[in-house]
Amino acid sequence: MEKIHIITPVKDSIDTTIRTIESIMHSKVVIDFEYTIYNDFSTDETTEQLQLASMKYGFKLVNLKDVTTHPSPNYLLVLQTAQKKAIADNAHLLIVESDVIVATDTIQKMYENATLLEKTGMIAAVTTDITGTVNFPYLYAQKFEKTVVNTNKRLSFCCTLLSYSYLKSFSFEELNPEKAWYDVFISHKAVELGFKNYLLTSLPVLHLPHSSRPWKQLKYTNPIKYYWRKLTNNKDKI
Repeated sequence: MEKIHIITPVKDSIDTTIRTIESIMHSKVVIDFEYTIYNDFSTDETTEQLQLASMKYGFKLVNLKDVTTHPSPNYLLVLQTAQKKAIADNAHLLIVESDVIVATDTIQKMYENATLLEKTGMIAAVTTDITGTVNFPYLYAQKFEKTVVNTNKRLSFCCTLLSYSYLKSFSFEELNPEKAWYDVFISHKAVELGFKNYLLTSLPVLHLPHSSRPWKQLKYTNPIKYYWRKLTNNKDKI
């Protein structure tokens, strides 16, 4: 593969989103990449700022309200659309969420690892807080050495590359439409199909968890309230 498609699903949280955009567009990347923002029913103000940013930085902006009437979150539609585009362009797919800031060499190194590692299904960059401490969703990796870890644990979509080979092997049209998030299933599916998933503990990215959906911070500050809201409002299905 000589190309990467990069996508960022966005639901408001414009401050962190702009930081995400800037970090990607200022990356030092030798290979060709195409960057698309999927605006998932953000406010009019956020949408306007995304349109201005698109003109400034040159990424493609897709406003999902022009494509579907399904309410946010529309991760399923984003994944299905992005998969088809990447396959048609013979490209890997890199997901960078709107609360993640990549380093200048993150994208290039993820591409290089996808090329060098054996039977690559998914590759994820480990996430850290502003102090450099590994944080959610990779708390299990806090004591790992800085290396490349072949893991059967799920990889989050914070900053994760899905290889072209894996994209071709399983259609996201088969994903359960009753769910809201798919990182767990897609991670396990890769292993089931014989691919290997890798966590790059030597390649950290800054993660500011749940900036686009602040209510999910309750998971850490008031877990009882979080799980009650999740249950009663039928939210956050994995």
